[in-house]
Amino acid sequence: MVRGGQGLARVAVVVRAGAGPWWWCGVFAAGVGVLVPGITGRRIGVLGGAALFILAAAFVACSRRKRYLALARGAVRAGKHDVLQDRAVTVRNWRRGNRWWLLLGLAAGIGSAFAVPAAAGMLIAGCGAGLRLKAAWLGRRERAEGHLLWVRVDWLNARGAGVTGKAVKAFRSTGVAAGDAAPGGARRRTTASV
Repeated sequence: MVRGGQGLARVAVVVRAGAGPWWWCGVFAAGVGVLVPGITGRRIGVLGGAALFILAAAFVACSRRKRYLALARGAVRAGKHDVLQDRAVTVRNWRRGNRWWLLLGLAAGIGSAFAVPAAAGMLIAGCGAGLRLKAAWLGRRERAEGHLLWVRVDWLNARGAGVTGKAVKAFRSTGVAAGDAAPGGARRRTTASV
């Protein structure tokens, strides 16, 4: 960083970074779980898992929205010396920092299948779906308000805090063309020039 600039990571990219890994961990655990009859039987496990999937997706998608909105309202414009982190770097950092949680979730999902087949896997997959929905909600807000939301990397990494952790005091904002990720954290589509 030069002249007091800060490293900034996209808020929506950080949220979306967990969606894929949690989804696939859950799908894999649920798939393995269906192969095991379990104590309750497959039918109860799958039906219970479906209910848990819906509840988890709704809870994760809607949780802490007031905190996101409060931080977004207090967003200050990013300075010219701030460094915008690439989408790939943000995703890689999130996955490195959370790989043990992912492995633990996968092991718990597979292990619990011996009691209730597929239920824990579907719960984990629901958390991944909820993160994807939350990233989409952030993307709609970014498009509506005409600016992208960023968080300081040093605040993000403080004691494993997430984008709405206690270490995060406010978001930063830039125009919608900044960075290499579209609103909502997806890869920015580039149109070929004719």
